[in-house]
Order: sequence, then structure tokens, then C-alpha cells
Amino acid sequence: MVSCRVGLVGAGGVAQRHARVLSGFDDVEIVGVTDVVPEAAAELAARHASRTFTDVAELLAAGPDAVYVCVPPFAHGPAEEAVIDAGVPMFVEKPVAVDLGTAERIADLVARRGLRTAVGHHWRYLSVLDTARELLADRPVRMVSGTWLDKVPPVAWWSRRDRSGGPVVEQAAHVLDLIRVLAGEVTEVTAYGNGTPPPVDGADIDSVTTATLRFASGAVGTLSAACVLGWKHRAGLEILADGLALSLGEDGLLIRDADGERHVPADPEAARVAVDRAFVDAVRGVGDDVRVPYAEALKTQRLALAVADSARGGRMIRLTTPADSGVVSTGVTVDA
Repeated sequence: MVSCRVGLVGAGGVAQRHARVLSGFDDVEIVGVTDVVPEAAAELAARHASRTFTDVAELLAAGPDAVYVCVPPFAHGPAEEAVIDAGVPMFVEKPVAVDLGTAERIADLVARRGLRTAVGHHWRYLSVLDTARELLADRPVRMVSGTWLDKVPPVAWWSRRDRSGGPVVEQAAHVLDLIRVLAGEVTEVTAYGNGTPPPVDGADIDSVTTATLRFASGAVGTLSAACVLGWKHRAGLEILADGLALSLGEDGLLIRDADGERHVPADPEAARVAVDRAFVDAVRGVGDDVRVPYAEALKTQRLALAVADSARGGRMIRLTTPADSGVVSTGVTVDA
């Protein structure tokens, strides 16, 4: 494959970012855009000398080599099903759904079809992540603290629980994904929301959420998420191991150990480029660096939804996988 012909489902902010990155690759052609808002699709298509399609089926009929599904959380499902049925490699933006049932159904279809997939957890491509993993290789993680303290994004669906899933699912999933990478799998979650939405019309999400986490390794941790500010205050995680403290965010890694304190910078834009480059290379058959295929993203989705579900009910949720229990199909069990 000399050139990868990419179709875009969705024309919002994240689709615009991917289009901008993809159009900078010499081996990518954006063949078309479709969106439920035709004017948005037309504007994005015109910006990249591409075509507008009325729906996903028409886009797939144009024969793309890969499709990016960049839709709001509540809209996931139908587009992925159409792409899978067509057998086209698929990049899905996170979160992969607003609920677990949709995500598990898509994951099952992907597995049955053996489809090449990737999910937009671009933090996995931060240049400092390997450094953090190397530092932790011979030291067990003892405690983790994750945070995402931010504002309400300027899109109407974001402040509705049934549309976005809430801040933990839509924003803090990036942090939870790296927590899984660096500290292992979470087995128990207890979370609380404040029950007060942010001051936005129609909002029904918690404005702040906090959770405690227990890991399979025996480590413990916390997650805090908030959308009450007018700016992005902090997003990242801190990890404590024996004689080592790490603070990791999109801008870099702060290391403190017996040798003192040092900062290793990171470029978040480079990570956003790298996640697209890896997927395109995999589709073209010239690379194999997709770090979050759909099945892996499903594990982060389960964790994020467990935190959100626990916060709604104020109950501990024990996470399992379908392989762990023949009777738990949703991946979680709830203890009163």
C-alpha cells in the first residue's frame, strides 16, 4: 500500500485534530468526511481538499483503507458496526462508548472479524512513559494518585451523563489508562460524587468525583476529577515506590529519588502525532506499534465506568473480567 486512504466519521474538534495530523503525512489521503451536521462535514472536507458523504455507508462505498470514528461518546456503536461489517481497519476515539454494553459488543465483533483497530489513548505515546516504566521495573508500586482538574468543555453534550458518561469517563480515562500501564490492574473501586452539577444549563453530572482504588498487586490509589474551574489546572498521576516518587503528565516526568530531583520534558503534540503514525503504519503493513487496540481500550473503559457507577451509588465495585467469572458478563460486580 503506497498511500493510506482514510475516511473520517465525525467532524468535531477531535476529528479536526486527526485530520490536521493525517494531512501532514505524505502517505495519507483523506478521502472523505461524514457527520450528522452536514455543514461541519463540508467545512472539514474543504479544508483538506476532500469530499463530503451523507452517511457512513456512502463513505465506506468510496473504498477507504481505514476509517477514523471520531464521534461523541453517546454516538458510538452504529458507525463501528458498519466499519467492522465492511472489514475496514478502524481507529476509534476515546471513550469508546458511554456504556459498557456497547463497548463489549463492538469488542466482540472486532475479535470475531480479526480487525485491525486502534483507540486514541495518545498518552501511551508520551516519550517519558518508557522512562517511568524502566524506573519502576525493579520497584513495586505502593501508591498512585491520579487527577484531572479542569473546566466544562464548550459542547452541549458533555455535561449530560447519558451523553458523555461524565468527567471520569470522558476526560480522566487518559489518567486511568496510564495508571493501568504503570501500576497494573485495579480490582476494587469505591467512589463518591458530590451530587452537585457544574453551573451549566441541563447539567446532571457530578462537578467533582473522588475514588479509592485497590490493585491486584496490593498497591492502593486515588483518583480525583473535577470540572468546576475555568481552565485546565492539572491532569496526570503521581506514583510512589520504594525510594522513588514520580509525577507524570502530558508535559513531562518529574523524578525524585536518592540522586535528587530531575525533570524530563515531553511534547504532548508529538504523542498525538505518534498515535496516528502508528495506526497508519500498521494499516500499510510497515509498522506494528499500535499500543491500544480496541480490546485493550475496553479494559480502561471498564475501570472508568466502575468509578462512575460507584460514585452514583456510593458502593464498592469489584472489577473482574469475563475470564475470571463465568457469571459476570459486564466485567464488574457490585458489593452493597
